[in-house]
Amino acid sequence: VQLIESGGGLVQVGGSLRLSCAASTQTFSSYDMAWFRQAPGREREFVAAINWSGGSTLYADSVKGRFTISRDNRKDTVYLQMDRLKPEDTAVYLCAAGTALTRAAEEYDGWGQGTQVTVSS
Repeated sequence: VQLIESGGGLVQVGGSLRLSCAASTQTFSSYDMAWFRQAPGREREFVAAINWSGGSTLYADSVKGRFTISRDNRKDTVYLQMDRLKPEDTAVYLCAAGTALTRAAEEYDGWGQGTQVTVSS
């Protein structure tokens, strides 16, 4: 499955961004989807995941209450709404597709190229 992220950019502390990840597959609704992020010099970090139906979600403690993951299976797209952004949210955000709702990056088979999010103070 090919994944293309969009929506990144430069935002001030406390601002919001909405990331999108469009999938090029006719079986999008069968995938569990996730967002990860990677800052320079740091390990790839789990952010949020959503199951195939949208009925179950997982969040990293660092973003719980500020970020919301959602999906639209009619549009083959998963979203990440990011509110109350902090400088430590600065990273490349990557979309991933898999067959399990998990925080483990190795469980996801398909990855996008990523979109840069920069939060300035």
